Amino acid sequence: MTGKAKPKKHTAKEIAAKVDAATTNRGGGKAGLADRSGHEKGGHAKLECPHCKITAPDIKTMQIHHDARHPKVPFDESKLSNLHSVLVGDSSKTKPGIRGSLKK
Repeated sequence: MTGKAKPKKHTAKEIAAKVDAATTNRGGGKAGLADRSGHEKGGHAKLECPHCKITAPDIKTMQIHHDARHPKVPFDESKLSNLHSVLVGDSSKTKPGIRGSLKK
């Protein structure tokens, strides 16, 4: 016969990881939807395509999009609109990837 199994305890590292996951805004879900879409303050999307109004985070991604979706039109960087310079964000809102939360 064997003795009783020792109950597992949560380690400090595991608890700290759970607290970090619960309190850090990663930019997902409904909270990060406005940031991802770029309507409110530009968000992750920095550039906007002048033809179809789709957004992209950088020039390289926009070049790939343009080559795939608009092959007959020559790519011109000067026609792209920079959403970060056009839209001004609200500094009171939390930003994705920033540690901290209102839950504490």
